[in-house]
Amino acid sequence: MGEKVDFSKFGKTFQDGLVHLILTERAFADQIFEVLDISFLEIEYLRVFTRKIQDYRDKYSTHPSFQTIKTILDTELEAEDKVVKQQISEFFKIICNSEVVDGEYIKEQSLDFCRKQNLKGAMLKSVDLLQSCSFDEISTIINNSLKLGSETDFGYEYLADFEERYVPKFRNPVTTGWQDIDTICGGGLGKSELGVVIAPTGAGKSMVLVHLGAEAVKEGKTVVHYTLELQDTVIAKRYDSSITGYPLSELNSFKKEIYDNIKDIDGKLIVKEYPTKSASTNTIKNHLNRLAKRGIKPGLIIVDYADLLKPVVIRKEKRNELESIYEELRGLSTEYQCPIWTASQTNRSGLNAEVITMEQISEAFNKCFVADFIMSVSRTIEDKQNNTGKIFIAKNRNGPDGMIYDIFMDTSNVNIKVMPKSPGSSNSVATAPVVLTAPMQRNLLQNKYQKFKGKR
Repeated sequence: MGEKVDFSKFGKTFQDGLVHLILTERAFADQIFEVLDISFLEIEYLRVFTRKIQDYRDKYSTHPSFQTIKTILDTELEAEDKVVKQQISEFFKIICNSEVVDGEYIKEQSLDFCRKQNLKGAMLKSVDLLQSCSFDEISTIINNSLKLGSETDFGYEYLADFEERYVPKFRNPVTTGWQDIDTICGGGLGKSELGVVIAPTGAGKSMVLVHLGAEAVKEGKTVVHYTLELQDTVIAKRYDSSITGYPLSELNSFKKEIYDNIKDIDGKLIVKEYPTKSASTNTIKNHLNRLAKRGIKPGLIIVDYADLLKPVVIRKEKRNELESIYEELRGLSTEYQCPIWTASQTNRSGLNAEVITMEQISEAFNKCFVADFIMSVSRTIEDKQNNTGKIFIAKNRNGPDGMIYDIFMDTSNVNIKVMPKSPGSSNSVATAPVVLTAPMQRNLLQNKYQKFKGKR
């Protein structure tokens, strides 16, 4: 008995994800439809769903939108089995409200499977042609088979991809633990995003990073924390303090209470220590790959801190090395589909600055261009005496920036709070954000548009 030629060995979740990707990613659909035999799909409702997509593409030479598929499903399934129709309806609801986990793996494996089947078919056909010595035809058949399913994405087509840019993107933000900060950046730092904390020596960069990690752990995320300056046990104890509220100096006296507090937390924390300048982004990538083999997938990565990483490529100027490091971290956040927080040192002008801006970042200013979110932590001598300081939102790709927030920073127990703004306070470069309703936003945008037209 011959091998069953379908996706059954990959399982139902894989096949659901494959069809999901075919609908939501036009470029991938262009690739897979060159090599996909719909019979490869083991499950009937997925075959029916995919055939509707393919029929539409064949007839109209374009990829269907969500709304178009919904209309097709509402009007063209009369002949289908009742159970299949129900399964298709439920599947479409899932697609509309979720994203595919392990999408790159599904795309790679499905394309590989389909291309192998096409190549097998071409080779069998070539065997028959050997009888007639049709070598040119054999060569053409084999070469054409190898080309099928290769990269076909020639870029973002403005009109053809119109619907794609209006499909909601799932950022899956990880909270900062500060409501005011979450409000302006869409719930926290999202997947494939890089956040940077700027601060001078001794201002609390590591404390802030621990706070961000602890909030993620409490939210149920898996946090992988890389420390390049402090021991792993020191970092872990700071998490103990941040999560439980026990002072750092008293942790040994409350070991049982601390354990009772943390044992039932849904999140997971892994702290990995590397000596300063001994690890590169490749080192981190290799470690993450080893974790993946153990079934550990990070929900948040923290690198404390990027300036202490070793460059992958040695460059003539240090600033170019630092820029590369931040670019590589940004690449890791995309590859592992999770946010990354790191920190950067200020230059000497930031040592006792009341508010630190991006101009005071040390070495390579261009690394700021790579980050999605940048906040500075400034603490004067007086602030350190009073456990106070300021956070300045220097860059925010997902919302407003320029705000200054007063903070309470108790280093004795890793307690950092963003203080609520008092009415009429003016301690900001820009006013605090106002939450607008959807109608208010539309009216505001319409007014801006009318003013814009009037100036032309």
